[in-house]
Amino acid sequence: MSAVEINFDGLPGPTHNYAGLSVGNVASQSNFGEVSYPRAAALQGLEKMRRLMELGLPQGFLPPPRHPAAQALRAFGFRGGEDEVLAAAAESDLALFRAACSASSMWRANAATVLAAPDTADGRVHLVTANLSGMLHRSLEADETWALLKRVFPNEDRFAVHGPLPHGRHFGDEGAANHMRLAASHGAPGVNVFAHGESRGGAYPERQSRRASEAVARLAGLAPERTLFALQNAGAVQAGAFHNDVVAVANGPVILAHPEAFADPARLYGELHARLPNLQVVETFGVSLEDAVASYLFNSQLVSLPDGGMALILPSDARENAAAWKAVEAVLAADNAITQAVVVDVRESMRNGGGPACLRLRVPVDGPARAAIDPRFLLDAARWETLARVVEAHWPEKIAAGDLVKPELWTAAREAHAALEAAIA
Repeated sequence: MSAVEINFDGLPGPTHNYAGLSVGNVASQSNFGEVSYPRAAALQGLEKMRRLMELGLPQGFLPPPRHPAAQALRAFGFRGGEDEVLAAAAESDLALFRAACSASSMWRANAATVLAAPDTADGRVHLVTANLSGMLHRSLEADETWALLKRVFPNEDRFAVHGPLPHGRHFGDEGAANHMRLAASHGAPGVNVFAHGESRGGAYPERQSRRASEAVARLAGLAPERTLFALQNAGAVQAGAFHNDVVAVANGPVILAHPEAFADPARLYGELHARLPNLQVVETFGVSLEDAVASYLFNSQLVSLPDGGMALILPSDARENAAAWKAVEAVLAADNAITQAVVVDVRESMRNGGGPACLRLRVPVDGPARAAIDPRFLLDAARWETLARVVEAHWPEKIAAGDLVKPELWTAAREAHAALEAAIA
């Protein structure tokens, strides 16, 4: 079956800021309190989308939820108009208020786990919305993301959009950031690898539970031969690989991984080779876990090019890290399907701990499924220009730490969301 993969990138929202909310995310913690640049963040994200379009790849986008999230704060007992709710929360619980201002929804790899139609029991594409229960600020996104995914993928004959799993530490689900699909092609039956943590102690939490991954597989009706579960390497988690996509990325029959990405890589690769004879495992050597986390080398997008071969869509930080770039050059020179490296600037996202792969949700579709997607969320040159104009006109240039509590910022954010929604409609 002929199929393509569409990357749906998250558009960074107008409240993009550095509140240091993500424990275990080295960049998020180290940039706490710094000045952020929401307009630049959104334009950098859009430029990355355009680069993929220039490569001949279909490209989608997912708008941010309306933040500051006054409605979410009402669930905690705050009452009154929107500004009254926000002011009361800022006064009585600043941490909760900051969570409601987060723009972390830009990292749409955490929106859902996507299971391709050739692998599922009913032959539909399944999207299981992530509950993101491990972090307060991210857990506030789950229901809004579910509603958005139903809006973008409304055709129930082609798509099954599931709500988030029940919240709780036993079912912590971080979405596609801990899922890899390997197959001969996007339209061929594949093997789904679910990376997960477990309670092993340490300074940083292990966010994806095996129970959650097993539940996702059951919801999509994945057969056992289409499913593998792989424990994350504890050292990688404690080095800052809070999601598996910080140390491994896969596309088609190729997996690019740090040698310490998994607790038992020999077992995993052996099982993959048995199920996928044309598997290519590309491991990098000479890149420490610290360099991997600092450069986000493995948080690159690995995409299939229309004329054959694959391209790595790398953050500029990987180009500037000597060890990471040496590894890239070695990969390009070796005998594998990766033939091209494309460097993009997503520094505003990187400073909060999200690289190119974090910014996108991968959705493999055949022709009828692609036609069933709401076209307002698929980019062409004209729609890209419209989004760029909205961002340039309405996104704040910068946000300092103290700006989050200012009503004028809340008003500006509401106006930006309204302008974006008008452009989509």
